[in-house]
Amino acid sequence: MKAATLKDIQAELENRSSEELVSLISRLARFKKDNKELLTYLLFEAFDEEAFIRNVNSEVSEQFASINTSHLYFVKKSLRKILRGISKNARYAGTPAAELSMLLHFCRLIRDSGINLEANPVIFNLYHNQLKKMEKLMSGLHEDLQYDFRKELDQLG
Repeated sequence: MKAATLKDIQAELENRSSEELVSLISRLARFKKDNKELLTYLLFEAFDEEAFIRNVNSEVSEQFASINTSHLYFVKKSLRKILRGISKNARYAGTPAAELSMLLHFCRLIRDSGINLEANPVIFNLYHNQLKKMEKLMSGLHEDLQYDFRKELDQLG
């Protein structure tokens, strides 16, 4: 089955009644966890982005506390898993400032954790790629926000 274009889907959704839309969205939410998480964000958390960012950052902090540091292999796998969660939540928020806040928190935690970045090139590259990504995200922000984020980013770099 070939998927319809977004324009076609939007046009069809405009022709449906509110009861049909509720039914369609409920059915969509049953099929994939990501769909349910996105709907949760849109319905319950999108109105307060700061609280959403604080919630994500606290989850990231909890995940950092549970990292197995006995071997750098486990550290690397844990960092990648945390980063996947950050990327997913940043996609839900949809704003560069939110993604930048989450990535800054992630990089701060890496710095403060005492993980030896130079000991493993994969972890070193992961960290520095996030710094590059934050530089790119900052270029699209308002000057005042750029200034605030620049101060924090300079402390990490």
